[in-house]
Amino acid sequence: EDMCKEVGAYPKCAQCPDFVAPDSTPGVMTWDELLEHMDNLVSWGQDELKAWHKTASALQFDKKAETALVALKGKQGEAACVAADATRRAQVQNKLAGICEDMCKEVGAYPKCAQCPDFVAPDSTPGVMTWDELLEHMDNLASWGQDELKAWHKTASALQIGKSA
Repeated sequence: EDMCKEVGAYPKCAQCPDFVAPDSTPGVMTWDELLEHMDNLVSWGQDELKAWHKTASALQFDKKAETALVALKGKQGEAACVAADATRRAQVQNKLAGICEDMCKEVGAYPKCAQCPDFVAPDSTPGVMTWDELLEHMDNLASWGQDELKAWHKTASALQIGKSA
């Protein structure tokens, strides 16, 4: 390459061994590059699915063996297995719940990711109170006011009893 640069043949020096021409569109993805990238993603995704299926099959085989062992040990062993399974499931669900919204954002499903546990959609009218929000706020105020009145009556009764004694 250095020799080609000196004689002015760079970057058209195809006779150099292992020569790779520099990117003619740096910072921009061409259609050919995009198609190649998409093919690579499909291939990677297929490989990942194969690996996941292999892992799932191994887990199912282990689960079948574990189930047979539990049947031999009786109901006490089964209860322990169910408890351990429930614990593991809870751990996995908690882990996924923490990243569910992030995953939805990455795939473009946010904020319409109703399948995420405990998902609360962002306010569609930030800084503006809708009629529904106003009515809910008024209900909350009425409830709060009633609780305050009850507390004041209780305090006033206690003060009156204290004065008369």
